[in-house]
Amino acid sequence: MVGLFWIAEGDVYVGAKPAGAAPGVRLTGEGVVSLGEAQSGLRLWEDVTALTVTDVPLKSLVRQAGVVKDLALGTVGSLVLPGAYAHTEDAPPLMTVRVQGPDGEQESGAYAAAAVGYPKAEADLSLALLARLTEGAATMETTLAAMAEWGRAHEGGTPRQAERERLLREWAG
Repeated sequence: MVGLFWIAEGDVYVGAKPAGAAPGVRLTGEGVVSLGEAQSGLRLWEDVTALTVTDVPLKSLVRQAGVVKDLALGTVGSLVLPGAYAHTEDAPPLMTVRVQGPDGEQESGAYAAAAVGYPKAEADLSLALLARLTEGAATMETTLAAMAEWGRAHEGGTPRQAERERLLREWAG
Protein backbone atom coordinates (compact mmCIF):
# COMPACT_ATOMS: atom_id res chain seq x y z
CA MET A 1 0.00 0.00 0.00
CA VAL A 2 1.32 3.41 -1.01
CA GLY A 3 -0.93 6.36 -0.26
CA LEU A 4 -4.46 5.68 -1.48
CA PHE A 5 -3.17 2.90 -3.75
CA TRP A 6 -3.14 -0.84 -3.19
CA ILE A 7 -0.59 -2.28 -5.58
CA ALA A 8 -0.68 -6.08 -5.89
CA GLU A 9 0.85 -8.34 -8.53
CA GLY A 10 1.33 -5.35 -10.80
CA ASP A 11 -2.31 -4.24 -10.49
CA VAL A 12 -3.07 -0.76 -9.16
CA TYR A 13 -6.23 -0.17 -7.13
CA VAL A 14 -7.61 2.97 -5.53
CA GLY A 15 -8.26 1.97 -1.93
CA ALA A 16 -8.31 -1.69 -0.92
CA LYS A 17 -8.17 -4.49 -3.47
CA PRO A 18 -11.77 -5.70 -3.65
CA ALA A 19 -12.73 -9.29 -2.97
CA GLY A 20 -15.87 -10.98 -4.25
CA ALA A 21 -18.71 -8.53 -4.84
CA ALA A 22 -17.11 -5.74 -2.78
CA PRO A 23 -16.77 -2.37 -4.50
CA GLY A 24 -13.42 -1.25 -5.81
CA VAL A 25 -11.63 0.68 -8.53
CA ARG A 26 -8.69 -0.59 -10.58
CA LEU A 27 -6.47 1.58 -12.77
CA THR A 28 -5.32 -0.17 -15.95
CA GLY A 29 -3.54 0.89 -19.09
CA GLU A 30 -6.91 0.88 -20.80
CA GLY A 31 -8.84 2.95 -18.28
CA VAL A 32 -10.54 3.20 -14.90
CA VAL A 33 -12.39 -0.02 -14.06
CA SER A 34 -15.19 -0.04 -11.49
CA LEU A 35 -15.49 -3.43 -9.81
CA GLY A 36 -18.16 -4.93 -7.60
CA GLU A 37 -21.71 -6.06 -7.62
CA ALA A 38 -23.40 -2.71 -8.14
CA GLN A 39 -20.77 -0.80 -10.14
CA SER A 40 -19.06 -2.65 -12.93
CA GLY A 41 -17.76 -0.73 -15.91
CA LEU A 42 -14.79 0.70 -17.77
CA ARG A 43 -14.07 4.36 -18.46
CA LEU A 44 -11.35 4.67 -21.13
CA TRP A 45 -8.48 7.04 -20.34
CA GLU A 46 -9.17 9.01 -23.52
CA ASP A 47 -12.57 9.88 -22.03
CA VAL A 48 -11.28 10.77 -18.54
CA THR A 49 -10.86 14.49 -17.98
CA ALA A 50 -10.60 14.42 -14.17
CA LEU A 51 -10.06 11.74 -11.54
CA THR A 52 -10.40 12.34 -7.81
CA VAL A 53 -11.35 10.67 -4.54
CA THR A 54 -13.60 12.12 -1.85
CA ASP A 55 -14.50 10.84 1.61
CA VAL A 56 -10.85 9.89 2.26
CA PRO A 57 -10.54 8.95 5.94
CA LEU A 58 -7.59 10.87 7.37
CA LYS A 59 -5.42 9.46 10.11
CA SER A 60 -6.14 11.04 13.48
CA LEU A 61 -5.64 10.29 17.13
CA VAL A 62 -9.39 9.84 17.57
CA ARG A 63 -9.56 7.30 14.72
CA GLN A 64 -6.54 5.40 16.12
CA ALA A 65 -8.08 5.32 19.60
CA GLY A 66 -11.34 3.99 18.15
CA VAL A 67 -9.55 1.11 16.42
CA VAL A 68 -7.66 0.22 19.62
CA LYS A 69 -10.90 0.40 21.66
CA ASP A 70 -12.75 -1.89 19.23
CA LEU A 71 -9.89 -4.38 19.29
CA ALA A 72 -9.76 -4.36 23.10
CA LEU A 73 -13.52 -4.80 23.45
CA GLY A 74 -13.48 -7.69 20.99
CA THR A 75 -10.65 -9.41 22.84
CA VAL A 76 -12.26 -8.97 26.27
CA GLY A 77 -15.64 -10.09 24.93
CA SER A 78 -14.22 -13.29 23.47
CA LEU A 79 -12.34 -14.03 26.73
CA VAL A 80 -15.37 -13.44 28.98
CA LEU A 81 -17.85 -15.28 26.76
CA PRO A 82 -15.86 -17.73 24.64
CA GLY A 83 -17.82 -18.90 21.66
CA ALA A 84 -20.76 -16.66 22.49
CA TYR A 85 -19.20 -13.35 21.56
CA ALA A 86 -19.49 -12.78 17.84
CA HIS A 87 -17.76 -9.53 17.11
CA THR A 88 -18.87 -8.29 13.74
CA GLU A 89 -16.36 -5.88 12.36
CA ASP A 90 -17.66 -2.78 10.73
CA ALA A 91 -16.81 -2.41 7.08
CA PRO A 92 -13.91 -0.08 6.39
CA PRO A 93 -14.79 3.46 5.35
CA LEU A 94 -16.07 3.75 1.79
CA MET A 95 -14.37 6.36 -0.37
CA THR A 96 -15.92 7.81 -3.52
CA VAL A 97 -13.88 7.72 -6.72
CA ARG A 98 -15.12 10.35 -9.17
CA VAL A 99 -14.29 10.00 -12.85
CA GLN A 100 -15.19 13.02 -14.99
CA GLY A 101 -15.63 12.72 -18.73
CA PRO A 102 -17.28 14.55 -21.60
CA ASP A 103 -20.58 12.82 -20.83
CA GLY A 104 -20.59 13.67 -17.13
CA GLU A 105 -19.33 12.24 -13.88
CA GLN A 106 -19.29 8.61 -12.81
CA GLU A 107 -18.99 7.74 -9.11
CA SER A 108 -17.69 4.43 -7.78
CA GLY A 109 -17.06 3.23 -4.26
CA ALA A 110 -13.78 1.82 -2.97
CA TYR A 111 -13.04 0.69 0.57
CA ALA A 112 -10.19 2.44 2.36
CA ALA A 113 -7.24 0.14 2.96
CA ALA A 114 -5.78 2.04 5.93
CA ALA A 115 -7.47 0.90 9.14
CA VAL A 116 -6.71 4.12 11.02
CA GLY A 117 -6.96 6.41 8.00
CA TYR A 118 -4.42 7.88 5.64
CA PRO A 119 -1.80 10.47 6.63
CA LYS A 120 -2.84 13.84 5.17
CA ALA A 121 0.40 14.24 3.21
CA GLU A 122 -0.10 10.85 1.53
CA ALA A 123 -3.73 11.62 0.74
CA ASP A 124 -2.76 14.96 -0.84
CA LEU A 125 0.07 13.40 -2.86
CA SER A 126 -2.24 10.60 -4.00
CA LEU A 127 -4.83 13.10 -5.23
CA ALA A 128 -2.10 14.97 -7.13
CA LEU A 129 -1.01 11.68 -8.69
CA LEU A 130 -4.58 10.87 -9.77
CA ALA A 131 -4.83 14.30 -11.41
CA ARG A 132 -1.53 13.65 -13.20
CA LEU A 133 -2.89 10.42 -14.69
CA THR A 134 -5.38 12.48 -16.72
CA GLU A 135 -2.68 14.64 -18.38
CA GLY A 136 -2.23 12.37 -21.38
CA ALA A 137 -1.56 8.82 -22.51
CA ALA A 138 2.24 8.97 -22.21
CA THR A 139 2.09 10.29 -18.65
CA MET A 140 -0.57 7.76 -17.62
CA GLU A 141 1.23 4.78 -19.18
CA THR A 142 4.63 5.72 -17.70
CA THR A 143 3.18 6.40 -14.25
CA LEU A 144 1.06 3.22 -14.08
CA ALA A 145 3.99 1.16 -15.38
CA ALA A 146 6.25 2.55 -12.62
CA MET A 147 3.62 1.82 -9.97
CA ALA A 148 3.05 -1.72 -11.26
CA GLU A 149 6.78 -2.39 -11.46
CA TRP A 150 7.19 -1.27 -7.85
CA GLY A 151 4.29 -3.56 -6.85
CA ARG A 152 5.84 -6.61 -8.50
CA ALA A 153 9.21 -5.90 -6.86
CA HIS A 154 7.73 -5.33 -3.37
CA GLU A 155 4.94 -7.90 -3.31
CA GLY A 156 3.12 -7.92 0.01
CA GLY A 157 5.10 -5.04 1.47
CA THR A 158 4.12 -1.61 2.66
CA PRO A 159 7.03 0.79 3.09
CA ARG A 160 7.33 3.28 5.93
CA GLN A 161 5.62 6.65 5.59
CA ALA A 162 8.69 8.59 4.40
CA GLU A 163 9.27 6.06 1.60
CA ARG A 164 5.58 6.08 0.63
CA GLU A 165 5.67 9.88 0.34
CA ARG A 166 8.89 9.70 -1.72
CA LEU A 167 7.30 7.18 -4.11
CA LEU A 168 4.16 9.28 -4.51
CA ARG A 169 6.24 12.39 -5.27
CA GLU A 170 8.29 10.43 -7.81
CA TRP A 171 5.22 8.97 -9.53
CA ALA A 172 3.43 12.33 -9.58
CA GLY A 173 6.49 13.80 -11.33
